Amino acid sequence: MESGLSFRDVLFAGYAKDGGLYVPEEFPKLTLDELKSMAHTSYPGLVFEMARKFISEQEISSVQLKDLIDNNIKKFTTPEVVEIKQLNGELNIVELFHGPTLAFKDLALSVVGGLLNFYLKENQQNITILVGTSGDTGSSALMSVRGEEHTDIVVLLPHGRCTRTQELQMTTIIDDNVHIYRVEGNSDELDEPIKKCFHDESFVANHNLISINSINWGRVMVQIAHYFYSYFRLCGEVGEVVQLLVPTGAAGNITAGCIAQKMGLPITMVATVNTNDIVARTLSCGDFSVKGEVVKSLAPAMDIQVPYNIERLLYLFTDQDRQRVRCLMEEFERENRVRVPEDGMTSLKQTVVETFVASDDDIKSAMRRVYEENKYVVCPHTAVAAAYHYYQNESVGVPRGVLATATPDKFPEAVAESEIPVRMDSLQHLETMPTKSMWMRKGEDWYGILRTKIEEITDRRKSKSKEIKKG
Repeated sequence: MESGLSFRDVLFAGYAKDGGLYVPEEFPKLTLDELKSMAHTSYPGLVFEMARKFISEQEISSVQLKDLIDNNIKKFTTPEVVEIKQLNGELNIVELFHGPTLAFKDLALSVVGGLLNFYLKENQQNITILVGTSGDTGSSALMSVRGEEHTDIVVLLPHGRCTRTQELQMTTIIDDNVHIYRVEGNSDELDEPIKKCFHDESFVANHNLISINSINWGRVMVQIAHYFYSYFRLCGEVGEVVQLLVPTGAAGNITAGCIAQKMGLPITMVATVNTNDIVARTLSCGDFSVKGEVVKSLAPAMDIQVPYNIERLLYLFTDQDRQRVRCLMEEFERENRVRVPEDGMTSLKQTVVETFVASDDDIKSAMRRVYEENKYVVCPHTAVAAAYHYYQNESVGVPRGVLATATPDKFPEAVAESEIPVRMDSLQHLETMPTKSMWMRKGEDWYGILRTKIEEITDRRKSKSKEIKKG
């Protein structure tokens, strides 16, 4: 991990030069009075407050930053941006999915896309964004930069591992700056050629290569805001503890929550996962190890065995000791396993107080119960957290919210399997739209294919630039 970098430097990076992830050198600590002063702030206002704490006025003025946030959040379908549904049995659903692609990833990526465009236009620079997705990140990333003059984006999606609707949300985006590969593999496997690209420093520099997966600090930074917003809408009075149930895959979202707590927000969290339980094992007993293959589940965005944001969590809960984290991550890279130190676990459990693993049967049962008791349908990822709420059926004694990560319309198969008599057809129009994509077949050199595509993009840009100069 390097030090002394600006926000812009980190935004336009993938992995750090040593292969690690970027985090701020320090986190501001908010007083109770400061929290109270924010209590009635709108969601866009809270994004501004969080971003302002990590982006200097010299980089972006407050006027520019506010305009950028407001202009990119205009695309959301509800004025509040985030809504909370209070259901029976003290089940509070925090709807984070009212953006352009109907997933919580839109909250961060709409703003990150705006920040990238701000800097690119200011400096007349071009970039290529490289994204691996397990389902929702791809379409959110594509929507944030589609058609942008200074940006190309390459997305790798796990064919057959996300829903048909999720895949169509990506392949029906056919702008010239969009390049989509359907990969015959799971999300961890398609991450491997991406990592290889980012670990080649000269290749990254020559092709202005960046990532807006949750390895990108900008995404985590923006996500801090929805924890503050959820807290203020759920607490009885500012200062009391609120518990948030977080569906967890690559752990970027829950990392943002841990940072919010370190900044002084009075929250605890429960990390809820599907049968791919590496996050649960890591956060409950310190067992950060890969066990077997990725299991396909009804909650495909969480079908992950190597959650890269564990590195940031290790940093947060081991006294921000960079050298110690580097040693732990190097051991994990070598052995596919490492034990989280006891002092780190003690610190972590004050924030992430419990973990919960939901099977597909648990997911279907929770989806059915939410519908039967409320005539309200949740997506299978949200159902993982709702399953914990029902499992822990005694009142927790504090306000509690379930972070709802996507609309159920993206998962009609899971709704049908849960025997919920509601047609999820609001995205049916995707079936008749033209599509554009390429293949990465099993047995092919995915890394070679990816490098060649990125080189083609750069060559095309150079040719276009020469034509403009001649003209």
